[in-house]
Amino acid sequence: MIEMQQLTKRYRGGDVETTALNSIDLQIDAGEYVAITGPSGCGKSTLLGLMGLLDAPTSGSLRLDGHEVAGKSQRELAAIRRDRIGFVFQSFNLVDDLTVEQNVQLALRYGSLPVSKQKLRVAEALERLGLSHRARHHPGQLSGGQQQRVAIARAIAARPALLLADEPTGNLDSAHGHEVMRLLSELNAEGATLVTVTHSAEHAALASRCIRLLDGRVLVDAHADLAS
Repeated sequence: MIEMQQLTKRYRGGDVETTALNSIDLQIDAGEYVAITGPSGCGKSTLLGLMGLLDAPTSGSLRLDGHEVAGKSQRELAAIRRDRIGFVFQSFNLVDDLTVEQNVQLALRYGSLPVSKQKLRVAEALERLGLSHRARHHPGQLSGGQQQRVAIARAIAARPALLLADEPTGNLDSAHGHEVMRLLSELNAEGATLVTVTHSAEHAALASRCIRLLDGRVLVDAHADLAS
């Protein structure tokens, strides 16, 4: 599903250039559950952002579903994100002025689905996440765990093939964090490719493959059957 060859990302601030990712070679197959770990500043979120087409590499090749995406226009990238990729962030990124169902519908608003089918998708996602009774509430009326479940419902409403989660439990207590990871694992078991960035060794152990970064390079790439 994802192929990276010599993928490099550099940032320039004034006269200083920082290499966030350095010549990454990586392949992630459809249906995998991959955890990306490593110390702060090692390039985890940068790598996830490139996978999600939220940022462009400085050099190298990035292919999604066999198609080169480096160099595509912003409109083309937005269409791929809308149709193929779902995002779950640590900070939830919900719109306070919108209801729960309106927040979830944001993921479908710019697609080709008619409004009636959008509403059906939203209702299905909220039912799946156990939030149907909260559909008319606003984010400020929910607990942290409920807000993250809304964020997951929004991420899966479009039924993406690739689900990217950046520290999805970072703002949650342990009980809600375990619940969120259970939900993500279920989505992977149903066929979604799942890539999650985490600092938690316990959560990383849930993945079938763990990639550890250090200084912008892949230090360890181990499948669960080999890591043990």
